[in-house]
Amino acid sequence: MVSATRERRILWVTLLLLTTLPGFAQLLGEPYLVSLFSRILIYGLAAASLDLMLGYGGMVSFGHAAFFGIGAYVVAILAFHSAEGSAVPLLGLAGTESALLAWPAAALAAGLAAALIGAVCLRTGGIQFIMITLAFAQMLFYLFVSLSAYGGEDGLSMWDRSRLAGLDLGDDTVFYYVCLTLLVAFLVLARRLVNARFGMVIQGARQNEARMQALGFPIYRYKLVCFALAGTGAGLAGALIANQTEFVSPGLMHWTRSGQILVMVILGGMGTLFGPVLGAAALLLMEEVLSMYTEYWMVYLGPMLILVVLFARRGVYGWLVGGDRD
Repeated sequence: MVSATRERRILWVTLLLLTTLPGFAQLLGEPYLVSLFSRILIYGLAAASLDLMLGYGGMVSFGHAAFFGIGAYVVAILAFHSAEGSAVPLLGLAGTESALLAWPAAALAAGLAAALIGAVCLRTGGIQFIMITLAFAQMLFYLFVSLSAYGGEDGLSMWDRSRLAGLDLGDDTVFYYVCLTLLVAFLVLARRLVNARFGMVIQGARQNEARMQALGFPIYRYKLVCFALAGTGAGLAGALIANQTEFVSPGLMHWTRSGQILVMVILGGMGTLFGPVLGAAALLLMEEVLSMYTEYWMVYLGPMLILVVLFARRGVYGWLVGGDRD
């Protein structure tokens, strides 16, 4: 009960701080904080989507950045063809800068790619699963490197951010609140999902897959849906990062990006959903502060991760809540 009460307090205090942050940034004369925390919210969404399959489903993916990059490229490619007044090759669809069209398209494209990749990967397990997810991610990385029409290795710039009726996404504060709203919406939906029957089956399969299959549950289908939903969330995060930076490159799909998102989940706390958001904040703030003093800031991250693994089984989130309860 104490842990649950503390958990609710932490959630509400964090939400209050995030809601008022642009105001504090303006008072402090540090508008850059709004952009920095927008990035934190976006990576928090990507990390939370990975936690859905890793922390609850026990599926250790080293290729989650592939779906992150797909979402980003869908938005950038649609914006590119909108500016050129041309149609997207093969699909024959016109480009668009509308967020109501481009962002759902990015999420759906990433979700579809995740379903196709997951259909193959989930026929394996253990180290084979990890290596196959990594292989697919690297295949997509080199595919986009080869797309010279969209900048190839140099990446693709966007003329402007997506358009959303009634909102100026070019304003960093407005964009920040859009990112915060989408993150909160995803966390609420994901929490309801993991507490429903679907989530119970996924968690049961993580603990004892053979027993769940013996009970008659089609575990492969459940895990595939979980994999696809995680990819969809990552695709939405990719759409947001493309808008924030107004630039995309194959680097968004590289295995090191997957490793970065994985570190956020471990640092924040697996199987908590909100923990990976804290992990994203801790990692990116640490990078921001330490990089001002040394380019070898990752040296300090290693010992920190070791301490988290040894003494905080559920990461920063578990340490703050003071218990193992989700």
